[in-house]
Amino acid sequence: MSGLIACGPRRPIADRLPDLTASLLNPASPLARLLDAPLRPGRVAWIGLRPARHAPLLAPPTADLTPADGVLGDHYSSRTGAARGVTLIEQECLAAIFSYLGAATPDPMLLRRNIVTAGINLDALRDRRFQVGGAVLEYTGICHPCSRMEALLGPGGYNAVRGKGGITARVLQGGTVALDDAVLRLP
Repeated sequence: MSGLIACGPRRPIADRLPDLTASLLNPASPLARLLDAPLRPGRVAWIGLRPARHAPLLAPPTADLTPADGVLGDHYSSRTGAARGVTLIEQECLAAIFSYLGAATPDPMLLRRNIVTAGINLDALRDRRFQVGGAVLEYTGICHPCSRMEALLGPGGYNAVRGKGGITARVLQGGTVALDDAVLRLP
């Protein structure tokens, strides 16, 4: 095994390459028009702050987001880099994850994301800017499950979250986010 360089966990090739779909499409093509079609706005269903490593999440009614720090008061604030300043997950994905585990009630605290949205497909925000409450964010990637999912969710937790773990975003313009604020894709 000499000569191999350890570079961390293997990620699917699609996650290692930039999403070139939009840039390769003819803007007049039917697919490009569908990707730019109107998107129904969503809303903020839950807000979570991680005050310390492994500490229980707090669920405040509002959170302040800044370009320099991401979510103020969050354990990862200013340490994760601008590209991962905020984590978001769909309420609909929470329901699916907990259904896979045989649990009746989804508990957003166990997934440790900052914002739970409802009524919007976060994948439709790929390579786009979007507004959450008073803040403007930019989609930066997929939020993959961590190894703690087994401990937090029980056996099968990691695999239940795969493909449903939400997204990461960079804060472009700071602002306050509150429960029931709109989540809007920007032009």
